[in-house]
Amino acid sequence: MNAIPNPSRRHFLKTSAVIGGGLVIAFVIPGAKRFASAAPAAAGAGGFAPNAFLRVGNDDSVTVLIAHSEMGQGIWTALPMLIAEELDADWSKVRVEHAPAAPAYAHAVYGMQMTGGSSSTWSEFDRYRQAGAAARNLLLQAAAARTNLPIDQLRTENGEVVAGAERIRYGALADDAGKLTAPDPETLTLKDPSKWKFIGKDTRRLDTPEKITGRAQFGMDVQFPGLLTAVVARAPVFGAKVKSFDDAAARTIPGVRNVVQVPSGVAVVADHYWAAKLGRDALKVDWDLGEGASLDSATMREELARLAATPGTPSAHAGDVGAALPTAAKIVAAVYAVPYLAHAPMEPLNCTVKIGDGLCEIWTGTQFQTLDQMVAAKILGMKPEQVQIHTMFLGGGFGRRATPTSDFVSEAVQVAKAAKAPVKTVWSREDDIHGGYYRPAYVHDVRIGIDAQGMPFAWQHGIAGQSIAADSPFEGAMIKNGIDATSVEGVFDSPYLKEIPNHHVSLHSPKRPIPVLWWRSVGHSHTGFVMESLIDELAHAAGKDPLEYRRQLLKNHPRHLGVLNLAAEKAGWGTPLAQGHARGIAVHESFGSYVAQVADVSMTEDRRIRVHSMVCAVDCGIAVNPETIRAQLESGVAFGLSAALHGKLSFKEGRVQESNFHDYPVLRLGEMPQVQVHIVPSTEKPGGIGETGVPPVAPAVANAVFALTGQRLRELPLQLSASPSKA
Repeated sequence: MNAIPNPSRRHFLKTSAVIGGGLVIAFVIPGAKRFASAAPAAAGAGGFAPNAFLRVGNDDSVTVLIAHSEMGQGIWTALPMLIAEELDADWSKVRVEHAPAAPAYAHAVYGMQMTGGSSSTWSEFDRYRQAGAAARNLLLQAAAARTNLPIDQLRTENGEVVAGAERIRYGALADDAGKLTAPDPETLTLKDPSKWKFIGKDTRRLDTPEKITGRAQFGMDVQFPGLLTAVVARAPVFGAKVKSFDDAAARTIPGVRNVVQVPSGVAVVADHYWAAKLGRDALKVDWDLGEGASLDSATMREELARLAATPGTPSAHAGDVGAALPTAAKIVAAVYAVPYLAHAPMEPLNCTVKIGDGLCEIWTGTQFQTLDQMVAAKILGMKPEQVQIHTMFLGGGFGRRATPTSDFVSEAVQVAKAAKAPVKTVWSREDDIHGGYYRPAYVHDVRIGIDAQGMPFAWQHGIAGQSIAADSPFEGAMIKNGIDATSVEGVFDSPYLKEIPNHHVSLHSPKRPIPVLWWRSVGHSHTGFVMESLIDELAHAAGKDPLEYRRQLLKNHPRHLGVLNLAAEKAGWGTPLAQGHARGIAVHESFGSYVAQVADVSMTEDRRIRVHSMVCAVDCGIAVNPETIRAQLESGVAFGLSAALHGKLSFKEGRVQESNFHDYPVLRLGEMPQVQVHIVPSTEKPGGIGETGVPPVAPAVANAVFALTGQRLRELPLQLSASPSKA
């Protein structure tokens, strides 16, 4: 996720934020059902646009404008399904476009145009259906006027209005419908779920043909006459500043057109990428390194461990843990740690900027259109509406393209402004892995008291790690009483703690110059690992089966229990496995959805972990497109295993040591397990799906490793010691 915090806890309500020294943004949530807007979806020649989210052409085409960014999560199909459902559209006529950056496309909860927090489908579930229903209403009115029949004698079907024996194509009614006044969406009656034809049905993705044929346009694909390419020499350590630079050698490289200093470093502008890269290689830059040059992974880990073991800012509290712990039959004490992680999307960061008379055009794959538009306008002294953002397909985002500073977009605007030419600024993968932003490193220090029956009754939990929201435009909305909820989500609101009479969760958020950001599943990426590993530790200490132990703890949490039981059943929990194999289980709720996973693992001769299969059960409420849901769970397994088995950034003398996929590997094809996905039928409101498959992966694998070897792994990435030892 790509990833913005769960809106049930953190709303961006009327929050003022200062960006780039003076740009004030007020986040105001529009009505969740507000969608009318004349201009953005203008029909052009022929057809009509009843609202900002669709237009119907005279050729019967239905073009859906997507307010969010498609980065592989499947909204290019799921959101049109919502409109098609209420419109009774002919699916073969449905087309999709990314919407422009405009107020009409502000997120129905967050109040700005953005994509994150696994929120696209649930946030648009009503709004897009209402948009389709409004268009259908206008088409019926037009048909009623043409046939002189009352509307209640007409019906719609597969892109046509049926009037007795006559069938009238939507395209033939488009002009007449366009002359009518759009109905108030609040007056529309949406379909009963029993009549759904699209929602809940496996639907092939509309963007697949585009991507297979190469027609899909990503940011890196943007090209037009006169466009130059730039790469930037950025600070080797965080917070460093340019003291001086010598560009004489760079300017001798064939194809280099210009060398300009920008706030982030020194940009080499050239005819093409290779010339720009060679020019940057030839630059001589003298840096004032600053305090960031002292950053060291071992030292930072020690600091986090020390903080986590001391009282911090309270996040959740009940009873008296201090008095309860000494009375425990047994105390389970553990320290867990996770490292900094890069997002490493397959398509490196890039942004194309063209500045003209009173207009700036930007082509990029972004998750934060509104912020990017405002930041660009501030840099150029323009109004936001003078900045046009063309959202391209994103070759992966995972939160990296949703930066509160609009870092790669603002930098590209600065480069184009300084170069006085249209420029595509390109980051190499090394640039991004070295240049932030990252999932923060965390340490958890936990002491749990269990009674004579092996059940927990006292839980003390300290967490230490950087705050994502601190010093960002979202600090005022996201940090409450000193707590950044993204640091503790999955712990303070855990269903397990709700059943424990004495518990205390506290947080330390040390300041560091390392830029940190939401990373797919955000805080759940570490809290899921810790909590589900701890529950396994408790089950072992109690001498109980991990599945049965969870069932007992979750007896009052039916949706957790539902996915837990389904995953265990489908995985054959308790049945014999092949020699040298073991199973581990985990269950976690995030972004309004519930996921349980069972991992089947073995160990290679050189003591590497091999994951053979992962059985997933998910309850995400109403499943709009089950095909996409299965794909996202499979994707979550791949992403989660990349972090669980490989992911780690290390710092030495302020510099990130890893650079590309050879030393910051993602899961290889040969490592990918078989994945089964089972969806719990549900009538609950939709939850998120893009991120919720990641948190249970690492603990399911770690728990299986313990069952196999007796070695309890409390640090990511998971690595077995040279010889087994009991925890």
